[in-house]
Amino acid sequence: MCRSIRPLFNYDPPTTEAEIHASSLQYVRKVTGFRKPSRTNQAASEAAVRDIARITQTLLGALATESPPRNRSLEAERARARAQQRFGHASHEHPLPGGRG
Repeated sequence: MCRSIRPLFNYDPPTTEAEIHASSLQYVRKVTGFRKPSRTNQAASEAAVRDIARITQTLLGALATESPPRNRSLEAERARARAQQRFGHASHEHPLPGGRG
């Protein structure tokens, strides 16, 4: 899965439309290989993002779980800790290749 696409189900506070749109955009970018589509493909890409966002909203609304909602800030902190352990730096930092940073 694309690292930019995050799980959206069962969070407190609930997933926002902006988060769904961002994940939909990342999905379309991954599938098409276009970071920014050409003018010729822009309308098709935008329509796909809207459709995927709508379908994602429907899916999230239809899912059910007995698990308690995950806490966003706690999950973000856990991800930062995993990145620190794995890479030796926070996930938002981007060192230069080869350790020249």
